[in-house]
Amino acid sequence: MDKILSSTTLWQNRKCLLLCCLVSMANMQYGFDLAAVGSLQAMPGFLKVFGYPSPDSDTGYAIDVSKYTPTELSTVQQLITSLLTLGSFVSSLVAGFFSSYLGRRQALWLACVVNAIACGIQIGTSSAGVLYLGRLLLGFANGFLVTFSNIYTAEAAPAHMRGVMVALFAYWVNIGSIMGAVVDNKTKERMDALSYRIPLACLYIVPALLFVALFFVPESPRWLLHRGKEDAARKALEQLRGSSYAKILAIAPGYNSGDENGSVESTSVIPTLLEVEWAEMVKGVEEEKRTQGDVAALDMFRGVELRRTILCYCMIGCQTASGVWFLIGYQTYFFTVCGIAKAFEFSIMNTCFGFLGVNIGMYAIREWLGRRSILILGAVACGLCQLASAIAASVSPNSLQTGQTLVAFTALFMFFYNGCVGAASYPVATELVSSRLRAWTVGTATSLGYLLAWLVNFCTPYFINPEHLNWGARYGYIWTASNLLCVVFFYFFMPEMKGRSLEELDEIFAARIPARKFESYRCLIREAAHLDAVNAKSGQKGEHY
Repeated sequence: MDKILSSTTLWQNRKCLLLCCLVSMANMQYGFDLAAVGSLQAMPGFLKVFGYPSPDSDTGYAIDVSKYTPTELSTVQQLITSLLTLGSFVSSLVAGFFSSYLGRRQALWLACVVNAIACGIQIGTSSAGVLYLGRLLLGFANGFLVTFSNIYTAEAAPAHMRGVMVALFAYWVNIGSIMGAVVDNKTKERMDALSYRIPLACLYIVPALLFVALFFVPESPRWLLHRGKEDAARKALEQLRGSSYAKILAIAPGYNSGDENGSVESTSVIPTLLEVEWAEMVKGVEEEKRTQGDVAALDMFRGVELRRTILCYCMIGCQTASGVWFLIGYQTYFFTVCGIAKAFEFSIMNTCFGFLGVNIGMYAIREWLGRRSILILGAVACGLCQLASAIAASVSPNSLQTGQTLVAFTALFMFFYNGCVGAASYPVATELVSSRLRAWTVGTATSLGYLLAWLVNFCTPYFINPEHLNWGARYGYIWTASNLLCVVFFYFFMPEMKGRSLEELDEIFAARIPARKFESYRCLIREAAHLDAVNAKSGQKGEHY
């Protein structure tokens, strides 16, 4: 059966791919905001309303952020970024609580509504205090959009396609980042309030499209099963899989009385892939309820769940350990200090390199490498890029040659980060944890990611600024070491989960199998599900799905 399942193509799964692509579009909002709002703080039109007087500026306002070190930026500018992160942190942290009452779709709809309110507040106000409120609300919406969209795609995707479909997270984040940079580039020279209101108004686009698209997307079958809604769950699974899974015979070893091509004496009792997948889901949920009972948040830290939670947290932590937030936040600053004339344009170029990496990484996850291998490759490459930048800064700090080296290795870093660590991180994080605790564990892990990102942005100025440690780009030595630790973690502790269903992973973790033996472990739940599907089929002759 595994051979038959793995032979199904993206085209045969096109309906599920399209639906997951629509839901994953929510991540585009995060990328757009990250690129657009960070740049609009340097726009004359924005600083005329929210800025501060500057005698060194021709217009009387501080409009050239590159003249100032990060610690000298205004309080308004600092809070605009940190309050968004705080809102995202809080919403991700409580995602598990909301998942007890709201389905994945309903949570995303709520996020779209909150996003609309937050954008309206920011566009319409000229008060810094009200602007802070808008940023906090927008962060709350972003946290829900990222958390629930990735949980949905993990639960909706077939096992052999889950890596590609959840990796759409990185795909959409990069598209959003490119679009945010392009919009800012078009409005940055305006002297009126439209210079920042146009980018903020663009934050309506993704939630508006998502709000409408969700009417055509079924709820997560696994969430419905955990709520005891079996009929709705079965219907949702049929909508996600379409007709192709009903046409492929799922013939498992031991139940095939025919030849190797799959011909049998009677196909009337051979279940389809859809029926076997459904039986496996039902058995998985029944087993969870039998052994673990009702959902409680603290279950994340008990028994076998503790190992899964730690692995999930470490996976999200490895995103920050790569040093990506250091380069995203300060690459333009370093380019400018080193005399690179087109620092902003090179930043856009690096984003495009990241987008190219995502596309190649998604293909590699599906066709070439497993999760574990691609994560190790990404950590090694990111560490070497950080090391090269740090060495260049040590040999000739602030020189044009160092700036050119930074441009080159930052581009390579973005390519490998997005193609390896970025593309694989959320597929791995979401499949590491059990279905009943997925919203709690992934939500709190996402909160940890936001906290670590804020911590990097808060601490980095003390390492790189002349009035403090004055390391500059030599700060990359620290990130080289952290990437090395990631390689050790991936090699010894990260299991290979490619091609495994979420229910199979539940069985493997429950059996406390070491990470190195995951690939060779034979799961019984799929064979049991096949028998259940055969029995159900025998009692339903004349019916088909």
